[in-house]
Amino acid sequence: MGSMDEHILKTAKEITVKFIETGRVSPTGFNETFKSIYKAVEEAVKNTGTIPEEEEKK
Repeated sequence: MGSMDEHILKTAKEITVKFIETGRVSPTGFNETFKSIYKAVEEAVKNTGTIPEEEEKK
């Protein structure tokens, strides 16, 4: 696993754990929530060369 993938994994885990701690996600929903957050973080990191939707609208 590359360094970038490790950072994505750790970030997704931390975000998911924070959501559980604050009560936004139940521990039973960890699997689905983690996958969703992981994909979002991965897309954000790996697509840094593209223009975000908000900037496109300007």
